[in-house]
Amino acid sequence: MSIELIIPPLGESISEAVVAKWLKPVGAKVNVDDPVAELETDKVTVTLPAPSAGVLVEQLVQVGASVRVGASIGRIDPSAQPSAQPTATKAAPAPSEAQAAPPAPVATPSPPAATPAPAMASTTVRPALSPNTRKLLREQGLDPSTVAVAQPTATARTNAAKAPVVSTSTFAEEVVPLSPLRKRIAERLVEAQHTAAILTTFNEVDMSYIMALRSKFQDEFVKKHGIKLGFMSFFVRACAEALREFPGLNAEMRGDAIAYKKHYDFGIAVGSGKGLVVPVLRGVDKLSLAEVEKGIAELAQKAKDNKLQLSDLAGGTFSISNGGVYGSMMSTPLLNMPQTGILGMHNIIRRPIAVGDNIEIRPMMYIALSYDHRVVDGREAVSFLVRVKDRLESPEKLLLGL
Repeated sequence: MSIELIIPPLGESISEAVVAKWLKPVGAKVNVDDPVAELETDKVTVTLPAPSAGVLVEQLVQVGASVRVGASIGRIDPSAQPSAQPTATKAAPAPSEAQAAPPAPVATPSPPAATPAPAMASTTVRPALSPNTRKLLREQGLDPSTVAVAQPTATARTNAAKAPVVSTSTFAEEVVPLSPLRKRIAERLVEAQHTAAILTTFNEVDMSYIMALRSKFQDEFVKKHGIKLGFMSFFVRACAEALREFPGLNAEMRGDAIAYKKHYDFGIAVGSGKGLVVPVLRGVDKLSLAEVEKGIAELAQKAKDNKLQLSDLAGGTFSISNGGVYGSMMSTPLLNMPQTGILGMHNIIRRPIAVGDNIEIRPMMYIALSYDHRVVDGREAVSFLVRVKDRLESPEKLLLGL
């Protein structure tokens, strides 16, 4: 009796995956928990382990196919014997030599056909290009004299007067289909836009005090904790404190109800080999600055090594994205559904600002909060961002729990 290879639950809000690769061919022997297939979701790539020892006797879906959670993608037979030459898929038999070169058809006379409509016949002539076309070609590094122009014959001109068509075959381009992962990410981004009522509010933060604090204690911090003190830990702590006052941003919609989360598990956007992922740092309200920095560094390394598990990405209650590392001055971050809030950090720019009655040059950062207006109203969102700004500009309040 064969055993089905079933797609298991893949984490919160994930209902399907893409079969990215078969790791075992049909006819191959497998042991319990041997990786049989590689699955891609919009969040992470994981392997599907064998539920039993035996032989993989059938692959029910092809690479690139989307499958729902709970669906069967193959079968393992515990009593079967492995094949001498396992095959990745059941290929159609190759044609014989006689089939490979079928005899040419015998020409037979046919009745006269109706005269076809005049077609666009063309001849290659010396290019008759407009000045604008020549300019475009030169900008592309092409010689206008090498471009062929399709000129209609006299017969074609009597049917319709058509302008010459410049061949575009000389323009370089590369058409690459969406990967299954990128396609699913695109679908979820569009879904978020269509499902939630997303609005964004902005503010700016004077980073002078945090930068001075880091500069003063960085060496001691590294010596004691073995990691640098970055900006993200301050933002994590500031957001965790502000969420206590505004719980609507640490919640989610469930049908006609709102679930307010009493735990603070932050999705922190980090780069990986397959794009941006958002692993979750859990219990941030109970972590010190050093513990936050170490936790983020560990998640970032796992993402870089493609070792994130689904458990690392599920269950976030709020997210933070730092576009500043890529040079972004301002952006509107998109919600990581079903969360109701995400904070966007940006690059730090020295700008003149009013300090009392004086103008001073200060390191300033724009911050953005995108929120689900179905759960959070504008007053709450703006007030939350003001609280975050206040704690970042007076970091001693974070240390004192104020």
